[in-house]
Amino acid sequence: MEQLNNSMAALMADRFRGFLPVVVDVETGGFDAERDALLEIAAVAIGMDQEGNLYPHPVVSTHVEPFPGANIDPRSLEITGIDPDNPLRGALNERAALDHIFQAVRLAIREDDCQRAILVGHNAAFDLGFLNAAVRRVGHKRNPFHPFSTFDTVTLSGLAFGQTVLSKAVQAAGYTFDAREAHSAVYDAERTALLFCRIVNRLRALEVLELERVGSTLP
Repeated sequence: MEQLNNSMAALMADRFRGFLPVVVDVETGGFDAERDALLEIAAVAIGMDQEGNLYPHPVVSTHVEPFPGANIDPRSLEITGIDPDNPLRGALNERAALDHIFQAVRLAIREDDCQRAILVGHNAAFDLGFLNAAVRRVGHKRNPFHPFSTFDTVTLSGLAFGQTVLSKAVQAAGYTFDAREAHSAVYDAERTALLFCRIVNRLRALEVLELERVGSTLP
């Protein structure tokens, strides 16, 4: 079993140049990462099986307390359904929230023998922008994510399925999408992770077929 786990770790470490894909979704109080509140964050590390196919690990998530002086647009709350003042949210301050997410990500990086995480997101620049802004606000020194490189499933799903809206792309990939659950960091991260894995695995299957076709034509 240990040998099998080591071989899978080596596969993942080689697949993306030592980067571990981690899907991140955030829910916020607006579109300005510097001024608007970060309210929810969820992360899904991506694993690889012994056949080289990707699959999502369980989601890690937390509600986040708005930082002091944060702006919250009521229109954003109408979309997400978040009540920042609800004591039952169990929200963590930004530092504790980042520690919670980063600890799980660093563990996944070590288990897969990777060097760093790379953020996967649907409109990934948005999620990375809010993540990086929170890191700067709290002065976090152990951010496991690459500071600017991402995998954007908008681009990938547009290429693979001709769809760029998350719900339509997820459905084109063969999964269900419940609009009632949308705009929850947990749900959107889980659906985005399934989408990313389907696209990468689909490409790998095509590569295998191509190699088999070329091999069958060799003398």
